[in-house]
Amino acid sequence: MRLLVGLGNPGPEHERQRHNIGFMAVEAIHRLHGLGPWRARLDGWVATGTIGGVQVVLLKPLTYMNDSGRAAQQALRFYKLDAEAMIVFHDELDVPAGRIRVKAGGGHGGHNGLRSIDQHVGPHYWRVRLGIGHPGDRDSVAGYVLHDFARADRDWLDRLLDAVAKEVPDLVAGNEARFASRVALALNPPRPRPPRPAPLAKEQD
Repeated sequence: MRLLVGLGNPGPEHERQRHNIGFMAVEAIHRLHGLGPWRARLDGWVATGTIGGVQVVLLKPLTYMNDSGRAAQQALRFYKLDAEAMIVFHDELDVPAGRIRVKAGGGHGGHNGLRSIDQHVGPHYWRVRLGIGHPGDRDSVAGYVLHDFARADRDWLDRLLDAVAKEVPDLVAGNEARFASRVALALNPPRPRPPRPAPLAKEQD
């Protein structure tokens, strides 16, 4: 069993904010794979089902970003899972917009949701870092992440969420590198090779 946690803030006013891309990712997974209905429990919205033959639990904490670890800890305890079975989807300023990075463990990098999870369950879990880009000025970060995605972002955002949802069976099966490479390929497909020129017809004597 795998626990997939999307980080974000609850409430309609936060739905389209950059900080909520983790919520958006697990919602895209839920839609594509037809999992069970969302239910309010364990200080979050929870949905269960199977993906690629693997039992999964999706969790959107309702504890707000800064206290995400409380809901994650409750879910791990309830389903009797170790932290290594948890995959956290979150926004990442230091990854270019529309790209992802997948890693196990590490620091929180100043991300308040990860900081809370580290405090409650430790750092030994998987992270899917969903790139939202950086505003370029450290003082602008708070306003940037709590602002809605721009209309110009919709193209790469939709393609990113679709690719993550489509390729997630590899992720829950433990094929993290394959998941990352297939998402990257979906977002940046190789350019088609130009057709070879037709051979010249031989002249008849």
